[in-house]
Amino acid sequence: MNKVLTKQIGDISKEEAIINLLKKGIWLYFFLLIFEGALRKWFLPFLATPLLIVRDPVALWLIYICWKHNIIKVNLYVIIMTFLTIISVSTALVLGHGNLMVAIFGARILIIHFPVMFIIGKVFSLEDVIKIGKVLLIIAIPMAILIALQFYSPQSAWVNRGVGGDMEGAGFSGALGYFRPPGTFSFITGSVMFFCLVGSFVFYFWLSKVKINRLLLIVATFSLFASVPLSISRTLLFTVGLIFIFALLSVAGKPKFFMRLVLFLVLGIMVLTLLSKASFFQTATEAFTHRFDSASNAEGGVSTSLIHRTFGGMISAITESSEDLPFFGYGLGIGTNAGAALLTGERKFLIAEGEWLRMVGEMGFVIGVLVVLLRVLFCADITMKSYIGMKSGNLLPWLLLSAGFLIILKGQWAQPTVLGFSTLTGGLILAALNDNRIDVKNNNADS
Repeated sequence: MNKVLTKQIGDISKEEAIINLLKKGIWLYFFLLIFEGALRKWFLPFLATPLLIVRDPVALWLIYICWKHNIIKVNLYVIIMTFLTIISVSTALVLGHGNLMVAIFGARILIIHFPVMFIIGKVFSLEDVIKIGKVLLIIAIPMAILIALQFYSPQSAWVNRGVGGDMEGAGFSGALGYFRPPGTFSFITGSVMFFCLVGSFVFYFWLSKVKINRLLLIVATFSLFASVPLSISRTLLFTVGLIFIFALLSVAGKPKFFMRLVLFLVLGIMVLTLLSKASFFQTATEAFTHRFDSASNAEGGVSTSLIHRTFGGMISAITESSEDLPFFGYGLGIGTNAGAALLTGERKFLIAEGEWLRMVGEMGFVIGVLVVLLRVLFCADITMKSYIGMKSGNLLPWLLLSAGFLIILKGQWAQPTVLGFSTLTGGLILAALNDNRIDVKNNNADS
């Protein structure tokens, strides 16, 4: 009996050590996602190109450790995605562009990073997800200060240097002579997705009973609101609005939660009132408003713009697929900027900027649409589970879904930062949902 008990304790200790090791790997993936751009721009510009895939070895290591120790079972999503990717790599080499490196670069998206979502979902506990949220709130404060500095500094300033130390700057065209700041990221999309994820946690911490430093939460809330005009990004504004709608749905019929949301709204109004009196905020607001109006008018109004940004890429994947498109496409990886650079020497979109149209162009109509359907089914799956969880009082996956749904569904996975945030957010949603997550304490209790 003692030998059996000793063996059980030994097995639990070994499993605990492996899980803790995997958690450290996930945290490394997280920090590399946030600060990879800073390394490529400021600290290691001479390694800018290899650092583009700096998270790939971490993702591979996570997959290897899980496989070696049988931590998780391979699910149907991963099996089908891997099968379709293998076919696409083969056809890319035989019938497509014929470049092995380009095919591998395209394949890594689907067979390395996509499975990491499920690893995060299995290894992380709800407490780990909350820890990620608290760290994001801490980082949000200096990030907001950084994008303010970038907003008001010339593109030639050190703080605005581009990838590889590019003196032309990393800012992207904004409005009224101001550029959209990327923060620690290589491009504006990184800072936008960062604050979208921060927004979901800000709302969660205001609505939940989770213990958190109130001063930190207030300052992080201030940073979130300030980031909207400073980013000159309509996507960030729309996403924060979407998070609010999700929060409103989550508190319907729950008086305690509703009063917390009212408190948050009162604080939000106070923050906006204070910010509106600051000259730096007024300038940013003017630039943002000008950008919002001009872009919306060009796209036929706000409602048309919203519809186009949400569904345009989905429709074009079907309607704009060329009749001359080969059955197996032009080859996996050719639609990525890195793939284009390897094939032509220029970073450009050889197929399309839209994600779904890119996948159809690379893999062919049949396989491309099957990959799209996998993403649609996965999003439908986590949406339903998040909604059920929200109804039972678990608000976190529902609020995370509000920030992550579109990037998982139709985000440009060819862009490493978008891929990273999609992987991270999808994994956090699964971890917040999973009631059967690996928990050493539960194992001890069961034994």
